[in-house]
Amino acid sequence: MHAARDPAAFEEFYRRHIDGVTRFVARRIADPHLVADLTAEVFLAMLDSADSYRAGRGSETAWLYGIARNVVSVEWRRAARESQATHRIAGRRLLEPDDVARLEERIDAEAAARHHRAALAELPEGERAVVELVVVDQLTVAEAATALGIRPVAARVRLHRARKALRAAAKHAEQSGGSSGSDTDPLSYVRGNA
Repeated sequence: MHAARDPAAFEEFYRRHIDGVTRFVARRIADPHLVADLTAEVFLAMLDSADSYRAGRGSETAWLYGIARNVVSVEWRRAARESQATHRIAGRRLLEPDDVARLEERIDAEAAARHHRAALAELPEGERAVVELVVVDQLTVAEAATALGIRPVAARVRLHRARKALRAAAKHAEQSGGSSGSDTDPLSYVRGNA
């Protein structure tokens, strides 16, 4: 990838993708310091693996979201092994108050997405990952397949199964007196893409 060798191209690539990657991480992580660190780590990992990018296998966005997904997954595994109190302080760079405020605003803006993510937790991992990439991160099914390392037909099947399961869950919630409003209904953002 050209952006890894050319500082001006990297700056343009970074500016084009920073907001999307930050949103991706903020939907999955609620700590502003960790959001900043992981977002930076995504771009460092992109530079390290730039030689592995093949335009014929998918867009740069799908490739970058695949890297972001891996970076977040690694963090979740790391956090599960460490004491929560220790890892929140160790090795963090200090953020300026404006940086913290900006990241807290981003985290607050993604609160509904984190709620929907919790509702999607009942889905098998493969189905949940396709729904997140297609519906939440707005990748095409082909781009989501590339990010997940699966074939597009497998991604379409997983998306179909996930939508069917979410519709059944929403119907069950409505029948048992649960709310189906857009703040609590995980289908509120799936329906538009059905």
